[in-house]
Amino acid sequence: MSGSYDDSVGVEVSSDSFWEVGNYKRTVKRIDDGHRLCNDLMNCIHERARIEKVYAQQLTEWAKRWKQLVEKGPQYGTVERAWCAFMSEAEKVSELHLEVKSSLMNEDFEKIKNWQKEAFHKQMMGGFKETKEAEDGFRKAQKPWAKKLKEVEAAKKAYHAACKEEKLAVSRETNSKADPALNPEQLKKLQDKVERSKQDVLKTKEKYEKSLKELDNATPQYMENMEQVFEQCQQFEEKRLRFFREVLLEVQKHLDLSNVASYKNIYRELEQNIKSADAVEDLRWFRANQGPGMSMNWPQFEEWSADLNRTLSRREKKKASDGVTLTGINQTGDQVSQPNKHSSSLSVQSNTVQSVQSSYNPFEDEEDTGSTVSEKEDNKIKNVSSYEKNQSYPTDWSDEESNNPFSSTDANGDTNPFDEDTSPAMEVRVRALYDYEGQEQDELSFKAGDELTKMGNEDEQGWCKGRLDNGQVGLYPANYVEPIQ
Repeated sequence: MSGSYDDSVGVEVSSDSFWEVGNYKRTVKRIDDGHRLCNDLMNCIHERARIEKVYAQQLTEWAKRWKQLVEKGPQYGTVERAWCAFMSEAEKVSELHLEVKSSLMNEDFEKIKNWQKEAFHKQMMGGFKETKEAEDGFRKAQKPWAKKLKEVEAAKKAYHAACKEEKLAVSRETNSKADPALNPEQLKKLQDKVERSKQDVLKTKEKYEKSLKELDNATPQYMENMEQVFEQCQQFEEKRLRFFREVLLEVQKHLDLSNVASYKNIYRELEQNIKSADAVEDLRWFRANQGPGMSMNWPQFEEWSADLNRTLSRREKKKASDGVTLTGINQTGDQVSQPNKHSSSLSVQSNTVQSVQSSYNPFEDEEDTGSTVSEKEDNKIKNVSSYEKNQSYPTDWSDEESNNPFSSTDANGDTNPFDEDTSPAMEVRVRALYDYEGQEQDELSFKAGDELTKMGNEDEQGWCKGRLDNGQVGLYPANYVEPIQ
């Protein structure tokens, strides 16, 4: 790289040395590069902060989605808690990465921005004050030496030209001696010219040597002045380099979660939750709550009663209009603590004949005349898990015709308002107000807050046909949902 200087136009730069005229510009350019590097470092930190934020959001979304899937799935007991511990870990790690993002932007980014503003001062005409000061310092230090260098170059050029002219004059004189046609007067002129050229060589040589000596004498001062300005630039650059090192160390501390105590605790807790999973305990729980350990109202001899044990046919159930049993309400919060997350049936007991007759399920089997109302109420207490509700059962355990109250013709011969061939009704999105576990195979099961699609209007018994987001179609109590605004 060769530089140029205003007072040394025509001076040839023979090397890439710092001491050559104009080559100080590389040192001056480093000041501008320092300002640009501050911008680059801020952009680098900003992009990393954005990555931390996106990662934290993805962890939160992943944890929320899988937590719902696991809680609604068939897994149970201590293994379920161990599985859910991964979602808790993701939520806590997400919070830590949001803290990293905040530290990068609010501390590191702002620190670089403020330092850059204090270290570099913009001028009204463009550029930075520090750059101009360094440029002026180098120009002032180099100007005297560059002027003398220009004189040396001119003297050298004149000396070399005189030497060339002398050589030509001597060559002409030598050739003229061999030419007999040349008269003595012409020969005398050639000899005089040789003599003059020799004198010019001596003069230009003397001048060249003198100017070169003056340049040599000025060189130490030139070097001292240049060194002084260069050291000032070095000190300015040293501040930037040390500051960058300091900032990078702080960034490293913010990114290194392995030294954060809460981060270590997250995985220590996760490991404890996983190790606490006990297959024997889970099997014992399942036996007690879903297997042979469950209580059972074994059939016993009962005296006939015309009042309390009177069976109701489907025709009689449909005529009754004094009430409907709510069979799928889950009380949440501090009201009731449910030992089993899959159990969502609430039985309603009655002390009078009227309340028993008003708390029937209007969609009980018509032909199941051997079951009393009290027995049907006991059956409602049984739990139906989210896993069992999606299973298909053998046909020898159910009566298709009697279990489906929405066949083409009911006991009264009336048509089913939920048949597929009825006129299409407008579909409406609704949200569940309570948990509901289907008591029949053609009923839907959902949790409070779930959304589904209402298909058709409410029937006379207060039931609606709906479709879950997974495509399952079935019935549900109309008063369990509300329209989504």
